[in-house]
Amino acid sequence: MAGKTAAFFDFDRTLLIENSPKLGIRYLWDMGQVSLGYVLKVVIANWFYQRNLVTETAMANLLLSFYKNKNLAPFEAGATEYYHQIIKPHLAPNIVSRAQEHKEQGHALVLISAGIRYLLRPVAEDLRFDHLVCTDLKVGRGGLLTGKPHGEVCAGKTKKKAAAELAQRLGIDLARSYAYGDHHSDIPLLEIVGNPRAVEPTKRLRQVAANRGWPILTHR
Repeated sequence: MAGKTAAFFDFDRTLLIENSPKLGIRYLWDMGQVSLGYVLKVVIANWFYQRNLVTETAMANLLLSFYKNKNLAPFEAGATEYYHQIIKPHLAPNIVSRAQEHKEQGHALVLISAGIRYLLRPVAEDLRFDHLVCTDLKVGRGGLLTGKPHGEVCAGKTKKKAAAELAQRLGIDLARSYAYGDHHSDIPLLEIVGNPRAVEPTKRLRQVAANRGWPILTHR
């Protein structure tokens, strides 16, 4: 028997029109929960990231440093409200529709992202994803967060590895499956499925997609 078909969706700038860290930092700034120094560091790092001078993993590690010595519980408690208030209005209509189509066809929906679990869980629940593969926060002594990931940040080759392991565990046929991503760091993931899709891609991913005949999709 043939294996299951899955559809893997990246989150930031794929399923979501915006970058979720941008929305999150703006929200935290408005709430007075983040320092000017931290915001400036993120802005400068993002300038380099946009020019491919900083990796997605390095950028993610900088963003995670915000959580150092904080308790996870309050963030988890407010996650659903935050999703509906801040995140959901920025979901990409065309890509959400694609996810719904896959669901109707009986495909396994996988949300796979460098994002943090507590932030992505409400997304996965609301959009009826079957599986969530993402970055977990490391908890240190005393139950406080360390500001570092538990394991590796789910990006690049790590994202590809996680998808392959999930496929093996669930009996997913990657040759029949789909993957959606916006960034060239998603190329390793896109390469392992039979039906890759580039969503509003970065310049480098657009070139790869054009050369390999991968469909290019828009958010709307």
